[in-house]
Amino acid sequence: MAVFNHLLLFSCLVPLVLSSPFFPPTCYSKVLSMARESTQWAAHLKRAYETGYCMAHMPDLYLDVHNACVMYKMRTYISLIEELRQRRCAYTREVRKLGVTLRQLFIFMSEKCHGDLVFTSYDCAALER
Repeated sequence: MAVFNHLLLFSCLVPLVLSSPFFPPTCYSKVLSMARESTQWAAHLKRAYETGYCMAHMPDLYLDVHNACVMYKMRTYISLIEELRQRRCAYTREVRKLGVTLRQLFIFMSEKCHGDLVFTSYDCAALER
């Protein structure tokens, strides 16, 4: 019976280990995926039925982590989300998730990954697409 349990445990763990990546995500890849997720989530919130009416006045969010203006753009967008508190949709889970994700991304870029990121451009107009 013990051999069967070990064999069962081994057969469950091997596919799990083989399916996971062999390298941990780097700070750069984490920032890149969070920026992509935030951009997609903001676009979804503007189209969603529940949040579309109060997110309609918000500017489109496009985050390019290689552009130095992205920090200013994130600060501005975070403050706009915090000002939504007077409106009803600010209390929805989706809007709060976007605000928290943007704050986390801002902290990652400014403090934790500061030396890993290289800004290749300083074009604020490129973020206003």
